[in-house]
Amino acid sequence: MAGRLQKVLIANRGEIALRIQRACREMGIPSVAVHSTADAEAMHVRLADESVCIGPPAARDSYLNAAAILSAAIITGADAIHPGYGFLSENAAFADMVEAHGITFIGPTPEHIRMMGDKIAAKAAMASLGVPLVPGSDGEVADVEEARRVAARIGYPVLVKAAAGGGGRGMKVAGDAAGLEEAFRVARAEARAAFGSEAVYVEKYLDRPRHVELQVLADGEGGVVHFGERDCSLQRRHQKLLEEAGCPALSAAERARLGATVTAALARLGYRNAGTLEFLYQDGQFAFIEMNTRLQVEHPVTELVCGVDLVREQIRLAAGERLGYAQQDIGFSGHAIECRITAEDPESFLPTPGLVTAYHAPGGFGVRVDSALYAGYRVPPFYDSLVAKLIVHAPTRAQAIARMERSLAEFAIVGIRTTLPLHQRIVADEAFRAGEYDIHWLERLVARGGSAGPEVVP
Repeated sequence: MAGRLQKVLIANRGEIALRIQRACREMGIPSVAVHSTADAEAMHVRLADESVCIGPPAARDSYLNAAAILSAAIITGADAIHPGYGFLSENAAFADMVEAHGITFIGPTPEHIRMMGDKIAAKAAMASLGVPLVPGSDGEVADVEEARRVAARIGYPVLVKAAAGGGGRGMKVAGDAAGLEEAFRVARAEARAAFGSEAVYVEKYLDRPRHVELQVLADGEGGVVHFGERDCSLQRRHQKLLEEAGCPALSAAERARLGATVTAALARLGYRNAGTLEFLYQDGQFAFIEMNTRLQVEHPVTELVCGVDLVREQIRLAAGERLGYAQQDIGFSGHAIECRITAEDPESFLPTPGLVTAYHAPGGFGVRVDSALYAGYRVPPFYDSLVAKLIVHAPTRAQAIARMERSLAEFAIVGIRTTLPLHQRIVADEAFRAGEYDIHWLERLVARGGSAGPEVVP
């Protein structure tokens, strides 16, 4: 039977901790903020109902310290933990620990986190459920000879990818047989260093795909709905910088086809809570690449297009409630765009932590800013460089772009360098405005600017 959660501990920091805190407050649920010593003056701590210091600045000693987080939940009487994104959000062992202590984990089951955290296992599961895949190896590739056989079967270029992890680590492109041995060796070494496992697999490298993902919610009882797609193709070194809902290249019929395939698969899987399935889309075809078993950074664009609070739904589902609505009840209105503003130099992309001496967020109709910045706040050097998400919504994509242009011009973050100028350059580009881009487009744009951006993948 469903029951109301009494107190939620938020095992995260920054804007996402503040986002979850606000949802809890609107639901009448007290929340607990945890923080490192470096975040003692952070906005999510200043606005918290309760706060607990869980360790020194290094993430491994604080936000990745499962024992400290569980201790904080126990001493404050929290009966649920929301992990946000990043840190421990997709750590199956942590979810196991939380549930073993009689605390509700606001997310999928540990079994599904574990399954989807291994890209080989995830692809096998999705293939068995009728979800289309990128052509490639059936599982882990044991050695370079096996990699050569797979590449000969599917054709070059190919991508050698780590089975665990993400963020672009452990991923190498081989354009021909001569380059495969080096790509295989480097990918395995990076995978071992980053994830503790050198398992890799091989798949076809698509030359101009879009990165399209589908947001879902499920109640674990067979109820599954999707909230449309997001286009996340604007990436630098596999890190997303700008997202849209919906995808400029997708038709309503293609969205419905993808949605029907995914929701049927997750219903059979018995999936619970929020999840996002990521696909490469090229020439009218979708190919599954991975599933994120958590809330996504870019969830606000979906919320604005669908009019649903995804964090509130996560909390409700974790409390044991059923979805209570069907796919036909989900509507899609207008277009939304999100810019991820980071504390990085817009040309060299080097981190720029430091003191924010002045801060002014844009406003007006259809504008949302998710940020934990304030004047006088010192951005620490220990964590991810994301400092703000600027999200706009409008009836059409053209109007959304105009609104984003205006909002970026109003946004002032003084004292540190940020990527605001890069976002202004992106939204002013004619190819972006026409919706004519793929996952390699931003790297080409940066390279044309003569910056110290990433190498253009051959």
